[in-house]
Amino acid sequence: MSTKVLGTFRLGKRRLNRSFSVSFLLFGLLAVFGSFMVLPLIYTVNNAFKPLDELFIFPPRFFVNNPTFDNFYDLVALMGNSWVPFSRYIANTLLITSVGTAGHILLASAAAYPLAKYRFPGSKMLFTIVVLSLMFSPHVTAIPNYMVMSWLGWINTHAAIIVPSLAFSLGLFLMKQFMEQIPDALLEAAKIDGASEYRIFWTIIMPNVKPAWLTLMILQFPALWGTDGGNFIYSENLKPLNYALSQIIQGGIARAGVGAAVALVIMIVPISLFIVSQSSVIQTMATSGMKD
Repeated sequence: MSTKVLGTFRLGKRRLNRSFSVSFLLFGLLAVFGSFMVLPLIYTVNNAFKPLDELFIFPPRFFVNNPTFDNFYDLVALMGNSWVPFSRYIANTLLITSVGTAGHILLASAAAYPLAKYRFPGSKMLFTIVVLSLMFSPHVTAIPNYMVMSWLGWINTHAAIIVPSLAFSLGLFLMKQFMEQIPDALLEAAKIDGASEYRIFWTIIMPNVKPAWLTLMILQFPALWGTDGGNFIYSENLKPLNYALSQIIQGGIARAGVGAAVALVIMIVPISLFIVSQSSVIQTMATSGMKD
């Protein structure tokens, strides 16, 4: 081995050797691209702590000079003046987000299991339809969604938002691709030992596709967390948190600081979830892959 080869990196049981210059260039490029990706987050955090005079200064400043919590104090005061208890908005959002995310992961996994591990008449056609559905934008399916929810009598209920989220076709596609990596021999051995299909699904399939359902959680949670009810929910008592916060910042220029605080509040929960989950996703991606 050449003496110039200095860096040795591990990934599971694999050893990757690369020279110091290549490693330095690689990490340099990652640092540059990473800094560009984190700039909007840093700008949003700084804006939330800027007083009004700094928010409207021109040219705009990236970092805050005189940080203040006045924007958050004003936000709390406005929330306290709401005629619907603000805890109701939070509870509605938690209900929609938790049930929608968990239900989608469970439904996508249950539907992907037979498509990945069994061959039955029409299985290929069903999966082809799922793949084709990925081509349609949510804006294209908005009117059919509304018509279906209206026929079911679910308009102005949380089900109008939760049920369509369960049928997120990307989740089914992703789960099927992961399940196909699990060796059939492992499932056959479990059946020989007397395990039922339900036990195989919960004790073998689901633990081995943990990267997939963690990824689905990261994808689905922000979408449901940021919903405002759209055209499906009209009752104020059923509105989610994002709707209440968006109404608070409709007061014009005087609430620009509150709007900056609202932007931080809305994004902090999905980002926190990603920070907590991303290490598990990377770890399971690297170590839990199984092949025949």
